[in-house]
Amino acid sequence: QVRKLIWEGTLHLVQEGLKSGFLHRTTAELGCRKNVVPGHIGCGLAELCEMAKQFPAVNESDHQAVHVLDDETSIPEQDLLSCVTENSSNCAKIVVLMGQKYLVPPKSSFLLSDISCLQALLNYKKKYDVIVIDPPWENKSVKRSNRYSHLSSWQIKQIPVPALAAPNCLVVTWVTNRQKHLRFVKDELYPHWSVKTLAEWHWVKITRGGEFVLPLDSLHKKPYEVLVLGRVQGDVKEALRKSEDVLPIPEHKLIVSIPCSLHSHKPPLTAVLAEFIKPDVECLELFARNLQPGWTSWGNEVLKFQHTDYFTLLQNE
Repeated sequence: QVRKLIWEGTLHLVQEGLKSGFLHRTTAELGCRKNVVPGHIGCGLAELCEMAKQFPAVNESDHQAVHVLDDETSIPEQDLLSCVTENSSNCAKIVVLMGQKYLVPPKSSFLLSDISCLQALLNYKKKYDVIVIDPPWENKSVKRSNRYSHLSSWQIKQIPVPALAAPNCLVVTWVTNRQKHLRFVKDELYPHWSVKTLAEWHWVKITRGGEFVLPLDSLHKKPYEVLVLGRVQGDVKEALRKSEDVLPIPEHKLIVSIPCSLHSHKPPLTAVLAEFIKPDVECLELFARNLQPGWTSWGNEVLKFQHTDYFTLLQNE
């Protein structure tokens, strides 16, 4: 069923992409970035979060719950790691951490921390209408590569989604193609969080020539990933009120795109979800490695792809 859905839906979108000139049949496929930033840029964030566990305990009664950015700001590491940093302005701001500059989008906020130090996000006292989660799933290739740490199913269940979610919050979880992980999300994780599964969407990865990045029938890896969408169970009247003027979540949907060459970098979902949520709702991304305007983001590498070397400065003519 999934194969038929992905094959037919992707074929139609690729044909439209070729007609419009967005896709090009070429002999050599190009990456989405010609100049990938050297590996040392942005590294050390996860290690810094690990070190932060050794910092002296912060007295919450004496410590601010949020740090609001002014102009280019150099923030002491302990302050950055112990409270939410917020850019409430309509302009991007620069934050300096360990001598490196990071770009913070307008109307965004973030917490750079380890999973064991989530209290600062709870202290922020926001309730979110949309929560997107990209867990570092445990698998053999991750263990072999040591590229990033992984979490067990038990650890993922401990994430305080119910405490962060507004009534009827839309929860969106990225899942690998292992059936074990998919069953865990639908049968254990979502019920544990009082979330009802609504839909399974698929992100299909294609080349610039419109081909699947991997064979669709590959037994090892697939050219797509799964998104499981669910809704926190809340007040029925509140659910009806919040559903006004927005489309219902479709059971199936395809997101087809050329993946970024940066490892495990997912497409942003703001535009994809826009027609299914009200404007100006509170949105949160967990295990984020970049920031989005209007969103709160958390992760131990949440600034990784916000390093200024990833951005081009446009000069006014």
